[in-house]
Amino acid sequence: MGRGRAKAKQTKVARELKYSTHDTDFDALQRELSGKSSQNSHDEDDGYEDPYADQYDDDYRR
Repeated sequence: MGRGRAKAKQTKVARELKYSTHDTDFDALQRELSGKSSQNSHDEDDGYEDPYADQYDDDYRR
């Protein structure tokens, strides 16, 4: 029980997505797909630090 309201909401959202018209910027899409955009997308990955990396890698297994 209780699935009816959630299913109705999903149906409503799906219908809105299906029948609504959106202006598509094909030039921006082409730039994104070709990878010729600015370096900003690569700069975000530079700040990544692995929280599970071993800070004290002393090669103690040798």
